[in-house]
Amino acid sequence: MVQAPDKPTTKLPPSTHEFAEIIHRLEAGGSMLPDTPENLMQIIGIYKAYAVPMDFYWRDLLYIAEQVFLDPFPFFKYFISQEYLERHNHYAGDDADLRIWRGEATAHPELLAFMEKGETFKMPKLLHHWFHDRINMEFAEECMRAMLWHRHMYAPVNQFDAYLDSEEYKANADRAIKAYFQGNPLMLGLYKLFPDMFLEQCRQMSYYANLGLFWEVMAPVFFEMSDIYDEGGFKGVPDAMNFLVNGIFAIAGRPIYHHVYIRGECYEIIPKSKGFTWLYEAALPYVEAVFYRTSPFRGTKSYNAQARQIPDKQEDFHYGILYADVFPVGTAGIPPTLLMQDMLHFLPQYLVDYYKQYCRGEDDMLIQLGISFQRSMYNVTSAVIQALRTALLYPLDDPNPKHLQANREFFEAQLNRFCRPEYGMRDAARLRQIQRQDYR
Repeated sequence: MVQAPDKPTTKLPPSTHEFAEIIHRLEAGGSMLPDTPENLMQIIGIYKAYAVPMDFYWRDLLYIAEQVFLDPFPFFKYFISQEYLERHNHYAGDDADLRIWRGEATAHPELLAFMEKGETFKMPKLLHHWFHDRINMEFAEECMRAMLWHRHMYAPVNQFDAYLDSEEYKANADRAIKAYFQGNPLMLGLYKLFPDMFLEQCRQMSYYANLGLFWEVMAPVFFEMSDIYDEGGFKGVPDAMNFLVNGIFAIAGRPIYHHVYIRGECYEIIPKSKGFTWLYEAALPYVEAVFYRTSPFRGTKSYNAQARQIPDKQEDFHYGILYADVFPVGTAGIPPTLLMQDMLHFLPQYLVDYYKQYCRGEDDMLIQLGISFQRSMYNVTSAVIQALRTALLYPLDDPNPKHLQANREFFEAQLNRFCRPEYGMRDAARLRQIQRQDYR
């Protein structure tokens, strides 16, 4: 059943925008995703299924950034150390900086159980790795590469990106690189010949750290949302969205940094003292790079410049999950099949039962949960939009019509991103589809 459109609660005349119904819903404090019990159940179930592999993603990303670093043959970078599995999440457990999730601070029990047995049975880690019976870190790395590749899109708000090109960063990186390859004349010689190549690899490691610190927050947020839903605490999609909005503001100032540990010594490539924060240096770049932009999946678009199938300008890229045609191509990028495979192992039973009701078979469950993931990310994007409106503009119940008009223009500008006809953006955007419950 399609939800009846929300009536505008403002003193403004009705919007004439193509997505006027959604504009009015946002003005009333709602989400781009319609408020139905089915939608709420889908997004919360997906948040839970996403949080468990995410609990591995953030730990391994930080392990790679801090320990593996510039290893030229990082064959075992996905073989996370016990220290990082037991590393306390700063937003869970009794010793949390800010306790978001009421659960434990170490790796989630469901994650540990899966790492031991996978889909098959208990066997050496290397065999699980070769059989791909494991958490697919390739998805996390693809998200990191999207952030790295689109990093110049974030200026002037994002200072993290500008710092990566600064002389101070280069000096910090130089000290760490020389320390890491101390006693290795071959690598030090290559560094002397090709310093920019090593520096770019160091920048990539800094984005590993950036994304790891971002997801360290999001995992407990999603775990807590799942627990609240199980307790009957969320009455609708706006409740879930507002929980995210409040969470964004609660941890907006979390430091983003990059430390490397070499033979027991810490090298601060990006010190905490630089004051880079979670909201501006991690969350907003992640949403922009992964939800909106990424890059077209190879095989669906020609990269030949003469074919003009992809934009001439990088800022026009529109291939993120909000535009994805969800199909199982086995890729780490968008559509995120490897993430879908990871989430499949951790679906709550109520979501498994729901998919069985609509699936055309067990293999179709990947498609179904991929579409639920898309719905859930539209809800996360709505939370980001509402948070930005709160930070930059006016309350939704502001009595000043000029302020309400400014809010409306902001919402319309955000939704205009789904209306552009260039390169098929309008047709690719799934905003229309998620308004219908039969989009499966």
